[in-house]
Amino acid sequence: MFEFDQYLGFLAFLTILTIGFWIMIFLLTFVIPYWLGGNLIELYKEKRDAKKAKLKEEEQ
Repeated sequence: MFEFDQYLGFLAFLTILTIGFWIMIFLLTFVIPYWLGGNLIELYKEKRDAKKAKLKEEEQ
């Protein structure tokens, strides 16, 4: 069976693996949609401002 230091190494490996798994789940469910949503809002604002500037330019 395992000796004590091998057991600790195995526990460290499982801990690191589990932390990596949960960080990946967190990124996929919260951070990436937040980033995409923010970029889409900024893109919409830029297009809206460009349209306003074009209309203002045409009025003059």
